[in-house]
Amino acid sequence: MKKILVLVQNYPNHDGGALLRYVHVRNKYYIQHGIEVTVLSFDTKMDYVIDGIKVISEETYRKINEKYDIAVSHAANVRNHYRFLKRYGACFERMIFFFHGHEVMKINEVYPKPYEYMKKENWLRIQAQNGYDKLKLLLWHNFYQKVACKSDFIFVSNWLHNQFQRYVKLTDVDLQGHVHIINNSVGKVFEENSYRFDGNKEYDFITIRNDMDGSKYCVDLVDNLAQKYPEYRFLIIGRGKFYKVHKVPENVVWIDRFLSHEEIMKYIDMSRCGLLLTREDTQGVMTCELAEYGIPVITSDIDVCREICGDLNNVSRIKNDVEQVDLKKIYETLISGMPYEKQGKFSYRNTVNLEEKIIISRS
Repeated sequence: MKKILVLVQNYPNHDGGALLRYVHVRNKYYIQHGIEVTVLSFDTKMDYVIDGIKVISEETYRKINEKYDIAVSHAANVRNHYRFLKRYGACFERMIFFFHGHEVMKINEVYPKPYEYMKKENWLRIQAQNGYDKLKLLLWHNFYQKVACKSDFIFVSNWLHNQFQRYVKLTDVDLQGHVHIINNSVGKVFEENSYRFDGNKEYDFITIRNDMDGSKYCVDLVDNLAQKYPEYRFLIIGRGKFYKVHKVPENVVWIDRFLSHEEIMKYIDMSRCGLLLTREDTQGVMTCELAEYGIPVITSDIDVCREICGDLNNVSRIKNDVEQVDLKKIYETLISGMPYEKQGKFSYRNTVNLEEKIIISRS
């Protein structure tokens, strides 16, 4: 049995934390298929078990002195992942790096500008971010090249792989061919269940964004559409300050909390169409989950969405210049195509199963 140590900055917990839930989805599959998983969360101070997966602190790791076959790093940062792997990397036979976004980019070049109410950056802070990004990309460039012979590098989209080559400046040759493009898997409940398209619906559109204050997730554009189309009802789920700064439109219902997958499904079944716009993303896991579940989905017409959703017949893409968008026409066209067959593109078979083969085959 392979024993892996999964390195993350933070992890879902019993207090409702939902960050990096896409890592938890794959870990649950791993343990079902004979891979022993321990998660090292750099943010946690207390060890705990969630859904059968042991989560430990770095202090516990140092104390137990347990042997693991593979270190699996998700969204590595310099402050913790790099430091840890520089110190303990030789203890692992193999390393697997999963790339999810910010860790391979220059933030101020790629990410959209923050909302006005979230702006804390002054000139000095911007320069500090630029300086940090320059350092992190240099450190990772040297480190990845050094450990390439014992590592695998997994990107959740071709778009992200291209960003890695642009900013980290390493090619597949530099990484000795150990490069894989594997999409994040959807939650198991979205794969095993199907959208209930019949019956009365309470909402026309559902938007789910854990971080409503991140401008990349376009809650402002959803808000604009709600004001433009008062005849439709919008459900927005997520935490943030957006509707503490802006007035909630009369046709918008806002649920100010994180939801479990099971709770999310309940609200999806109460809605007719997903509305998940984005200014920048590396895959768009929530969009994939709704699409896999079978509800019609509207997302943004940007490069990564064309790659990920271009072959899904229940997904339409619109420009982020929403004032020019005929939402009514797009919405009615999507609804008329119901029901949609399940695609399986982001199922276990096409995602996590491929990761497990890499884990098991590496000696």
